[in-house]
Amino acid sequence: MGSTPQHDVDPTLAYPEPPASPLWHRQGPKPRPITPEQQRRNCELLLRAQYTPRPRSPRTTTTLAEASQSGSQVA
Repeated sequence: MGSTPQHDVDPTLAYPEPPASPLWHRQGPKPRPITPEQQRRNCELLLRAQYTPRPRSPRTTTTLAEASQSGSQVA
């Protein structure tokens, strides 16, 4: 009575993993490796892009409601 079942899952219910989609694999030539200089420059540009705040577009002083009202009163 000391024996316990090794698997409590019915093996007929365990489905095999579906095959990978062909879209997951690249077709054609492999990309050529980049030089250490290109790698260093890419790293610098990436760091600069990550830590430099992007300029925000200037906000107009009129709200959308005010702009729509002034546009309808011009007639």
